[in-house]
Parts: sequence; C-alpha cells; structure tokens
Amino acid sequence: MKTRLWIAAGAATAVMTLAGCASGPGEQWGTAGGAVGGAVIGNAIGGNTASTVGGAAIGGLIGNQVGRRADERNYDRQRNSYYPYNGPNY
Repeated sequence: MKTRLWIAAGAATAVMTLAGCASGPGEQWGTAGGAVGGAVIGNAIGGNTASTVGGAAIGGLIGNQVGRRADERNYDRQRNSYYPYNGPNY
C-alpha cells in the first residue's frame, strides 16, 4: 500500500512540476493530461516506479507540444479574423 502511495505522490508531483512550466492554457492542460496519461501507460507497461515516472515525463512533453500547437492555432484565428476588435463603437 505504501508503494502505491509513493507512486501516486510522485506522479502528482511530476504533473504539477510540468504543468507549472507551460505558458498557455492549452499547454498547461496538455502537459497535465499527457503526464497523467503517460504515467498510467508507463505503469501498465513496466509496472514499476521508474517506468511510471518515465511515462509521465514523456507524456508531459508530448502533451505540452500538442497544447502549444492548439494555442498557436487559436491565436492565429483571433489575429486573422475580420475586424477582430476594431469595429465601430456606438
């Protein structure tokens, strides 16, 4: 039981650490979700702490890049819209 508690604490710490490094909202959610998913998959494949932490790190990096691309797409859509915020004010 203590081992599972330590694994959960390590995964939670990794998620919070990686999510703190992200800048946009998509990056933050992508990093956190990728780290959790990577930790689950890493634990299912390896079954030990090292594979859980490694999976969290790899999943966090992948999720961060996916979130960054989503943020860039959203920014480009706002910037290239037709008269975004400079219309007439009555």
